[in-house]
Amino acid sequence: MGLTERLQKTGFSKATGSLSGRLLLLTSLFFLIGEATIFAPAIGRHYRGILNNHILSAELTVLPFTDANSKDLPLPFRQGLLDHADAVAVILKMSDQRIFYPIKPLPMRIDRTIDLSSDTIWDDMVNALDCLAHDGRRILHVLAPSRIKDAREISLILDEAPIRASLVGYAKGVVASGLFVLLFTASLMFFCLHFFLVSPMRRIIRSMTAFGENPEDASRILDASQAGGEIGQAERELAAMQRDLYGFLRQKERLAALGAAMARIQHDLRNILASAQLTSDRLAESDDPQVRRLTPALMASIDRAIGLATNTLKFGHADARPPERVFFPLAEVVDEAARSALFPAAKPCRLVNNVDRGIKVLADREQLFRVLLNLIHNAVQALTRISDRSGVITVSARGKNDNTEIDIADNGPGIDTSLQKKLFQPFALATTGGGYGLGLAIARELVRGHGGDLMLLTSSREGTVFRIVLPN
Repeated sequence: MGLTERLQKTGFSKATGSLSGRLLLLTSLFFLIGEATIFAPAIGRHYRGILNNHILSAELTVLPFTDANSKDLPLPFRQGLLDHADAVAVILKMSDQRIFYPIKPLPMRIDRTIDLSSDTIWDDMVNALDCLAHDGRRILHVLAPSRIKDAREISLILDEAPIRASLVGYAKGVVASGLFVLLFTASLMFFCLHFFLVSPMRRIIRSMTAFGENPEDASRILDASQAGGEIGQAERELAAMQRDLYGFLRQKERLAALGAAMARIQHDLRNILASAQLTSDRLAESDDPQVRRLTPALMASIDRAIGLATNTLKFGHADARPPERVFFPLAEVVDEAARSALFPAAKPCRLVNNVDRGIKVLADREQLFRVLLNLIHNAVQALTRISDRSGVITVSARGKNDNTEIDIADNGPGIDTSLQKKLFQPFALATTGGGYGLGLAIARELVRGHGGDLMLLTSSREGTVFRIVLPN
């Protein structure tokens, strides 16, 4: 069984998969990295301290022997003093000679030489780790500057075993204290993070899950706390989004019910209007002059009512197919739309097609034709309201930033400022110009289905400009 399988079997991957588990793991990892950066310099300094203590002890031991009268000291006394040096041998380098003080039987070899006069903290760390890595059976040769008068250097031959034992004990203490601080700090941080971060996040997740299961249940909207910080703001934003979505779903439900009701009454409404239309046709044959005068207005009203009902139902079932995008010349579609829109116009007006014949667009030809037809037809209706100048509609196009921009401009009276904000809302303009307020809404929907947009660029008493933006 591999390491990955063993970790999964013990639940390690599941524990670290949660936010709290990852926080605990990362906290422990970062603390261990910090502990390692402290551990190595600490044992390096301790290792140098041990060697300095040996040097100091050796200097105090051999100091009496540097006196001229030291030769008169009894041999047992001399040996007893040297035993306090805690070394195998001491070598004192004077200006003109080396004095050798043997204490224990000399070893056959020297395993490692350490010069304390030039070692840095990095060297101390390397020496300490090297000592821990061996078993303590080596013989060390330690060099250091001497503080004894007239002595230039003192060197010791040492057994590494007691040095390593002292270093191991110190290292264990450092590791033990570090682990205690790690456990205490990690636990404290874990509980703080769990209380201030993980627990609120779990509350948010539970609310999102419950609301996703039934977004039409108002009781599942999160009761956001008034806590400050990012978590409190996230709760309030989530609660606001859930309330908005709940309202949208309720509105959609009501609109669906309204649409279903309109579909049910459409047949009866059309029959009633058809009967009224037949009656109005008979009234047109009446000999009464007043009846004959009022009949056209009645017939126009009935035709408008039939058209409004029909277009409303068409918009309610506007499940437009996805656009079948192909490359085709834009100018040809503009000409086709112009012929269809200008033919039944009550007032003569002309269209200027300034689209370069070489410009091609990537779009659904039929849907773009419907959009252009609607915009040109609206421009024609606007031009019927002017009397001081001839009506002109201009269509132009250009490529810009991987898009094709198509401008439809007229020199009509413009659109009232109060209507511009709701220009693309369905039925918002149903009472103006004899239309139903659906054309621009459907046109924008078709353009946005291509990934583009339809917008009102400018509108004033000098005219109106609409812009179609299509991605290439």
